[in-house]
Amino acid sequence: MIDVIVDDGIDDLAIPELADITAAVRAACHAAGLDAEPELCIRFAADDEVRQLNRQWRHKDKVTDVLSFPMQEGPEFDPSQPLGDIVLAMPFVQQEADRLELPMAAHALHLIVHAVLHLLGHEHDADADAEIMQGLERNVLRSLGLHDPYPPEQT
Repeated sequence: MIDVIVDDGIDDLAIPELADITAAVRAACHAAGLDAEPELCIRFAADDEVRQLNRQWRHKDKVTDVLSFPMQEGPEFDPSQPLGDIVLAMPFVQQEADRLELPMAAHALHLIVHAVLHLLGHEHDADADAEIMQGLERNVLRSLGLHDPYPPEQT
């Protein structure tokens, strides 16, 4: 089950449709080898809320687009137990979407896919890990009919 929480003051029109969120979560799980719909919560929050969470849990006093809070540790995941929580900073995400010239929903879905992969143990600190994670994101977004989140650089 996917719980979606929209904080007060966040424009509901900026939130992707539940069916699209569900499809993105399922596709990310499938790509990462979990063939079940996990239990998780996705919160669409204000920038200051995400900044506070980022400061509290990551010791970074700044807003970021998305945070993920895993409740399980792999490599085995129990789909009957909550996988974790995802929090998106909606004004910040809207600014990124505008800068990248992407539809807001498409960018939010990419960030949800990215966060689900984090919940499933994927990281991108090392170059080799980043290549794996970005490859998974590309495949998932392509399967959803969305943009390439990491297009080749124009020279």
